[in-house]
Amino acid sequence: MRRISFPALATLTIVLTGCATSPYGNYLTSASVDQQKLASEAVEQLATLWPPAKTRLELKQATQDAFGIALTKGLRERGYAVMEFSPKQTAPSHASDAHVLPLCYVLNQVKSGTSNLYQLTLLVGTESITRPYLEQNGTVVPGYWTHKE
Repeated sequence: MRRISFPALATLTIVLTGCATSPYGNYLTSASVDQQKLASEAVEQLATLWPPAKTRLELKQATQDAFGIALTKGLRERGYAVMEFSPKQTAPSHASDAHVLPLCYVLNQVKSGTSNLYQLTLLVGTESITRPYLEQNGTVVPGYWTHKE
């Protein structure tokens, strides 16, 4: 029988717990941001990287906020199979299935001087995409998407 070292076991535990125990979610305090628009843009970017007809997504966090509800709806309308988050999930996760990708998001706000900067990060499997937004003259201006593989 082969033994696993403590550091390897700790790392494996962190990786396997993934989004469910991490501080992911919607941290916006400003009601001026059109979260429906941000969710639509996120769905479009996801579709360019992970084809809807070939990708199933498993939400690893509750999506009861405005962004999460819009994201889930948009993903389904685009053609994704979306498995909802269940904190009391008794069945084994399908994340080991090559066609099911865990999905988490962080939507937050950083106040910098007189301007508001927002950031959206979507974690899909082992990759992530991030987009900054800057509030100018009452509107939110998007930056470029970055993709970390």
